[in-house]
Amino acid sequence: MVDIARFDFNLVVTFLALWEERSVSKAAQRLSLSQSAVSTALARLREAAGDPLFVRTQRGMQPTARAIAMAAPLGNGAELIRRAFMPVAPFDPMSSHQHFSIGMSDDFQIAIGPILSRRLAIEAPGVSVTFRQSNRHMVTSLFEAGEIDFAMVAGASVRSGLAREDIGQSGYACLIDARHCGVALPLSLEDYLSLPHVLVSFSGREGIVDDALRTLSLKRRVQSALTHFSALPAFLIGHRAVATLPAHAARQIAAFSGLSVCPPPVALGRYNVSLLWQRTQDNPWMRRMMIDAFETALNEETDSIPHAG
Repeated sequence: MVDIARFDFNLVVTFLALWEERSVSKAAQRLSLSQSAVSTALARLREAAGDPLFVRTQRGMQPTARAIAMAAPLGNGAELIRRAFMPVAPFDPMSSHQHFSIGMSDDFQIAIGPILSRRLAIEAPGVSVTFRQSNRHMVTSLFEAGEIDFAMVAGASVRSGLAREDIGQSGYACLIDARHCGVALPLSLEDYLSLPHVLVSFSGREGIVDDALRTLSLKRRVQSALTHFSALPAFLIGHRAVATLPAHAARQIAAFSGLSVCPPPVALGRYNVSLLWQRTQDNPWMRRMMIDAFETALNEETDSIPHAG
C-alpha cells in the first residue's frame, strides 16, 4: 500500500501525461522535462503500483489493466486539486443566498438592524440575516460556539482568532413621556433626579448614570430595572418616569413610540463601538454594509437629538 504521506504527487502528473500521450518523449515535452526524468518517474510509478502500467508496443506505450483502472481516479483527483487552488469567485451580493448571523445587543438591533435589513433587501435580496442577542460579556462564547459570524459591541476586548475594527462612537440620551411628566425639555438636573428611573442593564441595578451621579454626590431612584431596551415604551408611555440609554436606540424608539428624546443633564461621555469577526470567516462586503448602517444611525442620532444648554 502506498504511504500517502511520503508519496510524490508529481508522479500523478507524469502518469496522466503518459496516459494521454502514450509516449515517453511526448510526455516529457508536455511536462518540459527530459525523457530520462520521465523514464525515472515511470519506474517509480511502477514500483508504487506493483505493475508495469505502460508497456512499449508498435503503437506506443499502451496501458495495462491496472493503469486503465487507475486513470479515472487519478484524473478526478488531479482535477479536484486543481479546482481547490482556483481563485475563489468574488462575493456577488445580487446572486448570493448566504446567511449571516450577527451578534448585537438589542439597542443596536433596534437602531441598526432595520437600516441593514432594508439595504440588504435592495442590494442583496437573497441574503438573509439572524440577529442574535449579544453583548461584550457573552460575545466570545458565541463566536467560540460558531453561532455568530460578526458582532457589533460596545467596549469589547478581543480574544485570539477574532479581528476587530473600531467603527465609531455613540453616546447617551433620555427617553421620556414629557407631556405626562409635566417637565420642560431638555431636562434640568433637578427634574431628572425628581423622576423615577427605568434602568436597562445586563445585570444589577446600577449603570453608568449612577457612576456619574456618585462623583457629584448625587443619587437617582431606580423604580424598574429591565434587561431589554425594546421594553422601554411600555414602562414610559403614560408613566411618570425617565430612561437613559444609548442615543442611537433612543432616537429610534422615540420615532415609533411618540416618546420624547433629549440629552441627559449629567455628563456621561461617549463610548467606542467595535465590529468583531472571525478571521477565518470574513466577508468584507458584509462588514462594509454593517459599518454603513451604523454610520447612518449615528448621523440620524446627531441630527435628531438637541444639545443641552
